Amino acid sequence: MTADAPARVQEEMPFAIVQGAPLTEIPKDLYIPPDALEVILEAFEGPLDLLLYLIKRQNIDILDIPIARITEQYMRYIELMDVLQLELAGDYLLMAAVLAEIKSRMLLPRPENPDEEEDPRAELIRRLQEYERYKQAAEDLDALPRYGRDVFAAIIEFPFKTSTQKPPDVPLEALLRVFAEVMERAEKYGHHHVRREALSVRERMTLILGRISAEEFTDFKDLFTPEEGRAGVIVALLAVLELIKEALIQLVQNEINGPIYVKAAA
Repeated sequence: MTADAPARVQEEMPFAIVQGAPLTEIPKDLYIPPDALEVILEAFEGPLDLLLYLIKRQNIDILDIPIARITEQYMRYIELMDVLQLELAGDYLLMAAVLAEIKSRMLLPRPENPDEEEDPRAELIRRLQEYERYKQAAEDLDALPRYGRDVFAAIIEFPFKTSTQKPPDVPLEALLRVFAEVMERAEKYGHHHVRREALSVRERMTLILGRISAEEFTDFKDLFTPEEGRAGVIVALLAVLELIKEALIQLVQNEINGPIYVKAAA
């Protein structure tokens, strides 16, 4: 830029744009009402929370509350909320009325025997103690580890890991369908026993392996003995599932909803 060139002047930025036209000066007839800005302060969750705060701040015994002093401090807070134009809930005003009533009753002459009349503060003390217990319980629950905030799930993937055991060709639904038929037959032989003989899944696995062979197929239903009742067929099913898991037997089903055959693994 040469010495003879005029210097550029920064134009004044508009503080608002109304209907597309920029405004650089505040209108003289602009009126802002005093309650245009409303602030909502949620420092306390309710009147009981405020009372509990005032009591704990001064280390006052909750069983011996100085009603006059607490009422005075409570009313100061109410007046402060009104001056700051904070949203004042109706329950705060209701509690102010309750405190005023208790204060008035405390000023009345007491009978000679104080045990005959209940303390005017008793109901308020009970409510404060109950609120304190629930508040403490809520804080204890919030301090517990929370899933998604303090505890996170760890997901580990093994992209190069392959399974060497082939899953059975027979779906689990078909296996359960046949088992349901066996259970219906076992219900006919159900009876009560004073003492039942212990049934072993491992022993039943040995018996099943002794019934089948690797050369011939055996009907799946033949592995169960309905005369043994519900407990017997359940133990037999657990033994079959364990043998499948250990790849000691094979299941074959040639068609949907068709019979299931079993043979020993080669």
